[in-house]
Amino acid sequence: MAINWRELFPTKLTFLIFILYMSLFIGQGIFVTASQESNNSYSYNTVTVVLLTEVLKLLVSASLYLKDHNFTSLVKDVRKDSNVMLLYFVPALLYCLYNNLAFVNLSTFDPTTYYLLLQLRVVITGILFQIIFKKYLSQRQWISLVLLTVGCMLKQINFGGISSDSATPNQAIKISDATEANDAQHHNYNNKNMNGFDFSLSALLILAQTIFSCLAGVYNEYLLKDKGSEVNIFVQNVFMYLDSIVCNVAILLLQGELFSAFTSESLQAIFRFKVIIIIINNAAIGIVTSFFLKYMNSILKTFASALELMFTAVLCYFLFAIPIYINTALAIAVVSFAIYLYSQSPVVNLGRVRPLTSVSDIQSSHDKRKLLDEDGDTDLEMDMV
Repeated sequence: MAINWRELFPTKLTFLIFILYMSLFIGQGIFVTASQESNNSYSYNTVTVVLLTEVLKLLVSASLYLKDHNFTSLVKDVRKDSNVMLLYFVPALLYCLYNNLAFVNLSTFDPTTYYLLLQLRVVITGILFQIIFKKYLSQRQWISLVLLTVGCMLKQINFGGISSDSATPNQAIKISDATEANDAQHHNYNNKNMNGFDFSLSALLILAQTIFSCLAGVYNEYLLKDKGSEVNIFVQNVFMYLDSIVCNVAILLLQGELFSAFTSESLQAIFRFKVIIIIINNAAIGIVTSFFLKYMNSILKTFASALELMFTAVLCYFLFAIPIYINTALAIAVVSFAIYLYSQSPVVNLGRVRPLTSVSDIQSSHDKRKLLDEDGDTDLEMDMV
């Protein structure tokens, strides 16, 4: 059965957003790992980095809005839809926790294992998607979601330490009675957890990050397509990032680091290329994600994240010499098949939003009228193929 590319990507611009979103997330794991010290810690305050990222997102979103409007208009829109801004505190807090936990978990797990474990959000997202939008996934879609989760679980199985970086056939096959040192390397590489869940604090933290991601993604989509569908997308972004800044400031305050985080020494640790690139990349992720959720959906978003696995594994092998073991290869293969299965019957949920055809549709002063259905229907539609 052929892949329904037209239903997955209604326009060329939506496909571009998909590729850009995936590339930026691959960069996140790579850049954060590259910024770590030899003991996997950070020489900079990670909460401050998240805070500065939100500030950059706010400036970019406000600038894009002001390109076709004046500052007075922005203030009026913020005041007019202040109730929507309050609603954005929910996803803002969830994203705040998610973004800060990303640094914590990437210091414990290698990027490939980290992204594999995050795919456990797929089934949770599917359930939330049905509850919030009151629509139901088809049997094929559920099979693909379950397969993707099973693929993630394969990462935890030790197949005897077979790795792709072996130099000879004899070295490539390591049977189950391999030495204790080799088995230890399978579970930890450069003090990184490569095995997955192990009933530790790190496992609980990545599980928490997964749940925050699910709740934030689906709730944010609900705001973008329903409660806030009549609000300019750049104004919605301003709401999100203002609320996120408040949440990150609150975390610094609770940690007792609100003032020390902005000392000359702390800022010098941040204003380095390795850290600045993280801020720019993560800011771009936030902007692109808002368009992704508005013109596509959070289910397709999880599969974009799954595709990142293959590219991340290969890049980590070449950049950080992190080996690709047989369980990692099998996990990626199962996840890839689940993606293919899903692509044959994608979820289409535009709500009250029309498909995005060009950048001008975003920036037009008549943006809201183009996005709303002509008959004023407020029901959320989800076509099952």
